[in-house]
Amino acid sequence: MAQLDSKIPEGELADKWTQYRSTVKLVNPANKRHLEVIVVGSGLAGASAAASLAELGYKVKVFCFQDSPRRAHSIAAQGGINAAKNYANDGDSTFRLFYDTIKGGDFRSREANVYRLAEVSANIIDQCVAQGVPFAREYGGLLDTRSFGGVQVSRTFYARGQTGQQLLLGAYSALSRQIGKKQVTMYSRHEMLELVMIDGKARGIIARDLITGKLERHFGHAVVLASGGYGNVFYLSTNAMGCNVTANWKAHKKGAFFGNPCFTQIHPTCIPISGDHQSKLTLMSESLRNDGRVWVPKKKDDTRKAVDIPEGERDYFLERRYPAFGNLVPRDVASRAIKERCDAGYGVGTSKQAAYLDFADVIKRTSEDLVSAKYGNLFEMYEKITGENPYKEPMRIYPAIHYTMGGIWVDYNLMTTVQGLYALGECNFSDHGANRLGASALMQGLADGYFVLPYTIGEYLSGEIATKAIPTDHPAFAEAEKSVRENIEKLMSIGGKQSVEHLHKRLGKIMWNNCGMARNEKGLIEAKAAIRSLREEFWKDVRILGKADEFNPDLEKAGRVADFMELGELMIDDALNRKESCGGHFREESQTEEGEAKRDDSNFAYVAAWEYKGKDTPSQLHKEELKFDTVHLAQRSYK
Repeated sequence: MAQLDSKIPEGELADKWTQYRSTVKLVNPANKRHLEVIVVGSGLAGASAAASLAELGYKVKVFCFQDSPRRAHSIAAQGGINAAKNYANDGDSTFRLFYDTIKGGDFRSREANVYRLAEVSANIIDQCVAQGVPFAREYGGLLDTRSFGGVQVSRTFYARGQTGQQLLLGAYSALSRQIGKKQVTMYSRHEMLELVMIDGKARGIIARDLITGKLERHFGHAVVLASGGYGNVFYLSTNAMGCNVTANWKAHKKGAFFGNPCFTQIHPTCIPISGDHQSKLTLMSESLRNDGRVWVPKKKDDTRKAVDIPEGERDYFLERRYPAFGNLVPRDVASRAIKERCDAGYGVGTSKQAAYLDFADVIKRTSEDLVSAKYGNLFEMYEKITGENPYKEPMRIYPAIHYTMGGIWVDYNLMTTVQGLYALGECNFSDHGANRLGASALMQGLADGYFVLPYTIGEYLSGEIATKAIPTDHPAFAEAEKSVRENIEKLMSIGGKQSVEHLHKRLGKIMWNNCGMARNEKGLIEAKAAIRSLREEFWKDVRILGKADEFNPDLEKAGRVADFMELGELMIDDALNRKESCGGHFREESQTEEGEAKRDDSNFAYVAAWEYKGKDTPSQLHKEELKFDTVHLAQRSYK
């Protein structure tokens, strides 16, 4: 059985990464040419890792289920990327970024990983500028920054409201260079459906060509997962509809522990649900809270238009409750506050499940042109979706599932509990604790890919230089492909009456209602039983159109939803086990008198790492105790 060993280097916190890089084992350039690495996922983490490893001389294979790496969901990130460069000269530092991230995650992340993230953050900006990423600049020509939630400094670098897109194009250009040099082989429209294990080590994957339906075997001396988060377990989320947990889940079932699965992020500024017809939700960037003011009427069930409600009859509740941080409190805090006001009867819009995000003050103080220069594309997006002009009337917002802090457990090297299997970016658990601060996802993905994995993977591959490429007719590859084929045949043979989409939507409602913004023991127990019943129904009555050996999106989705159902049960188990509130995990039984999250550090200051024990067998919980040598545990306060 795998054991937890975080492999955190000895020494002072600020010296750990420098000391590690100076002493880590290396692979010489001649040997790198004979080592193959598989990267699953081509978003910021995957593209940056693949480009960096190929630049070092490794042979790399990259897999993505989209038609191009440019379609990765990283493209949807809007607001910015954090880095402790202190260009604004407002008191920022590596330590302050580290502390803000630890505090923002409600003290449920590993100190060493978070400090390393803060330490390499400045290098990311230099790397991206060198690639030509068009960051915004202030009048003097320096890169401009803005503020994000949970901090009191201006450290977020941005490219209008398209930061993720521009960063991804930078990473894609680096990746394309290596494809052109034939150091990287790109497999678009391929989905990983199984991890191949040989002698206890990850040695390859089984992938399905989504155009032809053909199953393929691919060898690698190491496998890197960079396949994103699992927010679509809730059906409605801000994620692209293709985002899934399948690659992670297949690895989990082969021995990779799953860390903190119940830690999911609720983003406060999402366009509210308009009806039961929707298949996804649209995010409005957190950057908008730099200038937008969140409010609701002071009168319950107020039906007046926003512009008709006088200033004295408006409740700017975030500014009232959290005067030090105001509208820039962390996402979990803002989300709960919005939900509380709406539940109390002060919500706006036809559904009464929304608050206003108002830009009238900043437009009056500056001008509409200046606001447009900063946020124009976001305002255009909002108007296209809602038909309302946010320059003339406030946006309406409500919290929604956005990011998943939980994921595959990794050690300091980013290796999972499976030898030779790594996890980067959102698909691992490591850096954000129980709540991710805004603009930190892009930071982590690029830090892992550009500046961490290229060092840490050498530690493992230095012991693999004598391992020759294993032929894919090896029995382990044949067995893995057989398992995938049997699962596909089982799905196709059901021939039921319910569509995959309908069953997914039902799963999402169970998860949102019972394991969403607020959780309690009764609801979680009911949810677990409901998911088990739904799983049985799925395997008896799902209807999948088409054939297995052809382009078949229905089959793709069926496999992903089947994995979501199993993941949903594990999330429920994790939420039931964690009888405390922290960050985005809000157990109603554990809250302060003011309705804030109340941690239980004496019993739950650990990472919950779950080991798969087999079908219909309870997963086993392992605990990585979190030690805080540099920061002091304290109740979070943003007042």
